[in-house]
Amino acid sequence: MKIKQAEYIILAIDTSCDETAAAITVDNHIIANIIWSQIDIHRPWGGVVPNLARKEHQKHLGGVVQLAIARANTTAKRFRLPWQINWQTIDAIAITQGPGLAIALEVGIRKAKELAKKHNKPIIAVNHMEGHLLSPLARNSKSQIPNSKLKPSAKKLPILGLLVSGGHTQLVLVHKIGKYQLLGETLDDAAGEAFDKVAKMLNLGYPGGPIIEELAREGDSFRFDLPIPMARDPSLNFSFSGLKTACLYKLRPIPENKKNRQFYQDFAASFQKALTKSITIKLEKAIKTYQPKQIFLGGGVISNLYIRKQIRKAARKHNVPVFVPYSKNLITDNAAMIGVAAWYNAKRENFVKNIDKLDRTPNLNF
Repeated sequence: MKIKQAEYIILAIDTSCDETAAAITVDNHIIANIIWSQIDIHRPWGGVVPNLARKEHQKHLGGVVQLAIARANTTAKRFRLPWQINWQTIDAIAITQGPGLAIALEVGIRKAKELAKKHNKPIIAVNHMEGHLLSPLARNSKSQIPNSKLKPSAKKLPILGLLVSGGHTQLVLVHKIGKYQLLGETLDDAAGEAFDKVAKMLNLGYPGGPIIEELAREGDSFRFDLPIPMARDPSLNFSFSGLKTACLYKLRPIPENKKNRQFYQDFAASFQKALTKSITIKLEKAIKTYQPKQIFLGGGVISNLYIRKQIRKAARKHNVPVFVPYSKNLITDNAAMIGVAAWYNAKRENFVKNIDKLDRTPNLNF
């Protein structure tokens, strides 16, 4: 199937974990990006409960899709854009195939199939991590990347992608869009998972990342001596389970009456520094080996401003520009990044050939 040269309208859906998301994209421009968050539902359990996630996706996905189409038309009218979004003008449906929670992915795929058959539209199956990888290339509805003088480019190659999320920590080399080389990944806990587990040890609540980041701002990162994971390992893989265990051993002998606010701030800062140092060490190794022209950041943990600052500092030593998505809603799980990745897939004519055989792939990788 040949795609139109411009203005290719995609309805994108993502149900990979605990966010019910739908978006409308026109090429790599985001016209609407709707995210129905489930955080409050999972917070009492201290993590994502798969069955609850599935039920919430089933309950809200239809409404989120309708809201995305309505919001896209509102945006088009507000900014006098030349598009009317409806089932006559939508060219394709994009859906996250994986990785993610199997029973959550299933809800989105089932909905995409239903809509594709009802409206006679092709489906583009997208790797969720490719969505994170290409998210810095997204532009807003006015065809801009806001607040940025230096623009990311799909043509300045190779690109080094650093993806840091709740379930993944990966270094990916982009030889060209669609041709990726996985350089390294986590061997156990991902960075986001480590944040959550250490926050749980400290009884700070869920999700742990934002809480630890907030506490760390006022903390002494030198107070607790924590190991830097995989610092001497020659590979580009990551591992955070050892750091998690080290935190547990540090905390065990400390009585509760000694754990004042300063203690929590200092421990959070020490943990955050050790984890971040591990990431930047691997990043610099990859830069030296593969000489990228750009670095793209993606995944929810990249919302952490301290981590982002340290990554930029490491990249600056090698004169490599670092790019992040223009909006926080494109950093955490969302459907707009799936739409952008789908557009690049459509340009390669990478459509699902048999919709009935499309299935979830929970462990999908590059």
